Amino acid sequence: MPKIKVINMKGEEVKEIELNENLFATEISETAVHQVVVNHLANKRQGTQCTKTRSEVRGGGRKPWRQKGRGAARQGSIRSPQWKGGGIVFAPKPRDYSYKLPKTLKRKALASALSSKFQDGHLIVVDSINFNGPKTKEMVEFINNIQAVKPLIVTEAVDKNAYLSARNLEKTAVTFAELINVYDILKHQSLVLSEGALNKIQEVFA
Repeated sequence: MPKIKVINMKGEEVKEIELNENLFATEISETAVHQVVVNHLANKRQGTQCTKTRSEVRGGGRKPWRQKGRGAARQGSIRSPQWKGGGIVFAPKPRDYSYKLPKTLKRKALASALSSKFQDGHLIVVDSINFNGPKTKEMVEFINNIQAVKPLIVTEAVDKNAYLSARNLEKTAVTFAELINVYDILKHQSLVLSEGALNKIQEVFA
C-alpha cells in the first residue's frame, strides 16, 4: 500500500497514512485520460453558433440577369454563397456536442490522473483546510506553507470561505470531492486534498 505524509496548514508533518492502491498506485492509461479530457471539453461546448444559409438570408428573389447573351457567368440569385452578402455554405447551426463515455473508462482515467500526481510528488494531503473568512492573504500564506504550485485545492464539502479566498488568485482553484475530475487535476500542477476529501474520494471511486 502506498503511503503519504499528512501535513497541517502550516506545512508541518502530522502523521503518515496509507492510500488506496487502486486509485494512487494503478497503471497509468494515457489513452483513457486523453479520451476523458476530450469528452470533458466537448461537453462544455455551448454549441450556440449559427449563421444563415442561402435560403435564410434576406433578398435574392429575382434572377440578377438573363441566362444567356451577356457574356457573363449564369447566376440565379445575388444571395448565392459566392456573392457578397450571400448565404454561407454548410452554415454552422446550433447543436449538442456532448456525448457519453463508459463509467469504467472514466474511473480508469481518474485513477490514472491521481496516480500520476502521486508518482510525480505533486499530491499534498492536509489534515484539515479551514478558513475563518474569505481572506486571500491567508490563502496565499497557506499555499506558500505547503509549497504548492498552481494548486487545485479539494475540500470534503462545499467551503465558501476557501473558494472566496482563492477566487482572485491566478492558477489556483478550489473544488470539493464530489466534483473532482480528470481535466481539473491535469490543469493544475499540485493537487491539494484535505484528509476528509481524500477519504471521500477513496470511498466513492476506489
